[in-house]
Amino acid sequence: MDMGISGKKALVCASSKGLGRGCAMALAAEGVDLVLNARGADALEATAQQARDLGVSVTAVACDITTADGQAQVLEAAGQIDILVTNAGGPPPGMWHDWDRDDFIAALDANMLTPIALMKASLPAMMDRGWGRVVNITSQSVKAPIPVLGLSNAARTGLTGYVAGTARQVAQKGVTINNLLPGIHATDRAVALDTGVMNAQGISMKEAQTQRQATIPARRYGTAEEFGATCAFLCSQHAGFIVGQNILLDGGGTNATI
Repeated sequence: MDMGISGKKALVCASSKGLGRGCAMALAAEGVDLVLNARGADALEATAQQARDLGVSVTAVACDITTADGQAQVLEAAGQIDILVTNAGGPPPGMWHDWDRDDFIAALDANMLTPIALMKASLPAMMDRGWGRVVNITSQSVKAPIPVLGLSNAARTGLTGYVAGTARQVAQKGVTINNLLPGIHATDRAVALDTGVMNAQGISMKEAQTQRQATIPARRYGTAEEFGATCAFLCSQHAGFIVGQNILLDGGGTNATI
């Protein structure tokens, strides 16, 4: 299927590895020029070069997108964009009594306020041109909370509420905003979570992975490539009637009827 977005320009955050990289590479395969961001310059440049090898223009900006300075730097380098994919690493796991106010502020800054700031900066020009796509990478936890990820549950649910209202205000201008809700994927985040289980239970990494996979109906972790393909579709010309939705990619792990 031709996504109809060749020649468009996308800003993809936290895109040197994992799900962000999956989205970036899927868009590059569709002929979308890219502005990529991540904190680690080496990994970012490696991803940027792989995207360039697909024949698209790529600008790489190494900085922390969760800071005001980082956002300003990325937005200046990006200029006019047609597609925005927001993404940032999730806060650390723990229990309700482990976190103080500063922990919550950091989680909100990274996983709620940063995407909002990027949308506020990008939406007006998209609306003026009559076309735009925003995809926020959030988490399955906004559908069903994960007890040890309370910081993520709170911050990402806040973003979900913001998107629910905002998406319906901008849709008439040809701009769609949707959220992708990943379950566990074979990324560094999975390694970090499985390492926590391994250490807490005194088991091997393989045992921790097998234990987690048993909770997923698909009996496996997702891949960055299939996640990226879904992102590319939501950014396509074919997705203009999908507005304010929360799309689960979790292998059936969230036990819900709707």
